[in-house]
Amino acid sequence: MTEQAEQVQGAPAKKPASRTRRIVQGVLTAILVAAILWYTLKDTDFAAVWANIRAMTWLEMATLVLISLWNLITYQLVWMACTPGLKFGQALTLSQSSTAVGNTLPAGAAFGVALTYEMLGSWGFSRSRTTLPILVSGVWNSFAKLGLPVLALALLALQGNASPSRVTGALAGIAGLVAAVAVFAAMLRSERVAERVGVLAGQAASRALRLIGRPPVHGWEIATTRFRSKTIGLVSHRWLPITAATLVSHLSLYLVLLVTLRHVGVSNAEVNWIEILALFAFARLATAIPITPGGVGVVEFVLIAGLVGAGGDKPEVVAAVLVYRALTYLLPVPIGVALYLRWRRGTWASRTDKAPVVEGSP
Repeated sequence: MTEQAEQVQGAPAKKPASRTRRIVQGVLTAILVAAILWYTLKDTDFAAVWANIRAMTWLEMATLVLISLWNLITYQLVWMACTPGLKFGQALTLSQSSTAVGNTLPAGAAFGVALTYEMLGSWGFSRSRTTLPILVSGVWNSFAKLGLPVLALALLALQGNASPSRVTGALAGIAGLVAAVAVFAAMLRSERVAERVGVLAGQAASRALRLIGRPPVHGWEIATTRFRSKTIGLVSHRWLPITAATLVSHLSLYLVLLVTLRHVGVSNAEVNWIEILALFAFARLATAIPITPGGVGVVEFVLIAGLVGAGGDKPEVVAAVLVYRALTYLLPVPIGVALYLRWRRGTWASRTDKAPVVEGSP
């Protein structure tokens, strides 16, 4: 999301993809998702999966719904922390609509960025005031995705499961997180460093694009220096609520997974909460690059393979992951569509109200 927003700000305008290209992209994405899910769910006893889901009591299901609704609310906290002046209802409409787009369309993150600009613009936010929360929330989200695996691996090590591979992974994660934070801090302290980071990032992106026959990027050093100048004020005054809201959002999503596993029947003796946190963190990290809309297929593969490998019963694990994804991946879609349509009706109405009245018109 952050990289896409930087391209929107710093790169020249691109022609919209042709209809044929979008169709081909959608078909290829659907094939990829189907292949991942088939591989993940093959040899699964779906009768046992359904029996585990039906075995949940009404109290357990009600608890899951309440926790899932709380998880949806936490998304608004992040947007409100990053966007001074944004109201809760606006944040709800924005976050759920963009989530619905991201969960259903190929390259949905890019469409979500465009929708964010349109929505915030309709509420009086300028493009510069819109770009800033997109970038800051993206950076903090990336820090959380890097930090959670480090935390989980450290907890596993303290628990006594400090295998050489886990220690190596933890050290690599710590190094990556420290490097990312150090680069970010250096960018904020020095305009020259921010410009240099933009140049290096642009060169790396251009080399990667050259491998697939795409033109190089331009203007990333301008984007990073602009990002620095606009970010200093926001981060210096609101870094604590932004950090707290981001952590609450990620941990609330983890709570939905943990409670779902316990309600379906995966006990702590089979897979403890630290192992679940580690798998959740790596599933989140795996979706840092949006290969599929909303990480569909990728998240299921990481969670199911990891939880079964950790000792979970496969029908119970599959049942829990499917319920978890229904609550966190599917549930935001109808909510987002409904809020989007409501926003469109309000936007059309406001435009109608502001339209000039011409004498003699009906």
